[in-house]
Amino acid sequence: MGSVDGKDVNLTSQGNQSSLLAPQPMIPLSNGTFFDSKMYPKDGILEALQANYNATKGNDKLMISKNSKKKPSKIVAISEMNLMLQRNHASSQRPKPASSSAINVEIMKVKSEIENAPTIMNDSRLYSPLYRNVSMFRRSYELMEKMLKVYIYADGDRPIFHEPLLEGIYASEGWFMKLMEGNKQFTTEDPEKAHLFYIPFSSRLLQLTLYVRNSHKRSNLIDFMKNHVDMIAGKYPFWNRTNGSDHFVVACHDWAPAETRGRMLNCIRALCNADTEVGFKIGKDVSLPETYIRSIENTVKNLGGNPPSERPILAFFAGGLHGYVRPMLLKLWENKEPDMKISGPLPHVKGNANYIELMRSSKFCICARGHEVNSPRVVEAIFHECIPVIISDNFIPPLFEVLNWESFAVFIEERHIAYLRDILLSIPEEKYLEMQKRVKKVQEHFLWHNEPVKYDLFHMLLHSIWYNRLFYTS
Repeated sequence: MGSVDGKDVNLTSQGNQSSLLAPQPMIPLSNGTFFDSKMYPKDGILEALQANYNATKGNDKLMISKNSKKKPSKIVAISEMNLMLQRNHASSQRPKPASSSAINVEIMKVKSEIENAPTIMNDSRLYSPLYRNVSMFRRSYELMEKMLKVYIYADGDRPIFHEPLLEGIYASEGWFMKLMEGNKQFTTEDPEKAHLFYIPFSSRLLQLTLYVRNSHKRSNLIDFMKNHVDMIAGKYPFWNRTNGSDHFVVACHDWAPAETRGRMLNCIRALCNADTEVGFKIGKDVSLPETYIRSIENTVKNLGGNPPSERPILAFFAGGLHGYVRPMLLKLWENKEPDMKISGPLPHVKGNANYIELMRSSKFCICARGHEVNSPRVVEAIFHECIPVIISDNFIPPLFEVLNWESFAVFIEERHIAYLRDILLSIPEEKYLEMQKRVKKVQEHFLWHNEPVKYDLFHMLLHSIWYNRLFYTS
């Protein structure tokens, strides 16, 4: 047991729910003791490092960009996120539907079936420790496959609407759009039969099309989306029936939270920039995995990694130093320990081979925030079977309503970067091996395919949107 803010907290596994060795005020150290971070003022370590960077001259690598986003005003720990999800999905708070339409009656029946799903003792396909509740997930997924219908608005001109980008760092929104608009199983042309309404736009193409270079203003992008939704609400009766709560968007650009403000806050927003500080609503909105697609023809290229016995590197990070966290990470850990490979960008190699090989050879892969909370490294780590270590305050991990992230990933508060190595070394070998096994098993949920397959990312993302549509209580 450890103490967090005066309360006892179990730091060991509980049944199928493996605890996260996430640093709280009492941080486990490699010698079996605990570091009491209460001895330091909140964010004192960060402030000291900030002062150090500001005083550094002639070394741009260690300087924090003037454009870096400020530290969050309030930190929401992963344990608190779990409680927020439970509260926002609580049956006791759920109001009766506003109308007795056939769709609402159907939804109430589906909720009851999921909540009373038969307990699964041993599923041959689904590894139960990966999920918050594997029985509810399987039943919800089965019902989604059986009955979910989505109406897609045909309004909007290309390129902002109906034109998916399938390569690059923002490709998740494009792949979902492509597969959703080409789907026959889940779509309907009759809006009266729809459980969900999809507004297919690309936040990346919105930025490329309308942003005035070097203007530092996004107001025209925000106004554009506001006008589009106003048009939909005026042209069709469907938005106004629920005030948009049965509508959804899927957007991966950093600016998407701002572009979907105003009345769009009522709809379900699947966002890569899943940040509680900028309005992401846990239990309603969905954290969209940021997946860097380098090959449209082979989206799962280079999948896999070395077995645990062939991973000599304890922790690996390489990348640009944008934001305020990554410069601190390098200041503290670059060239400090032989088993810690922490650096800025690696030399360019065809196919990113050096980066991939280092991920494949590492036990833990550091996923440190840049300007925003999200990073493609989270999915890359899973691809290469390396345990993700998420250092990004207030980031809601992908598919949060379904997956038990604390069973296969480590979360470290930004202010505890100085204790990164001790925290990782404190994880027993047996626990590490089980976590690594779980990373391999969760991998199938993060894959895009040209033709969707059961439990892949297209289906998992659609399921999370469906699940939040069923259970969210405003």
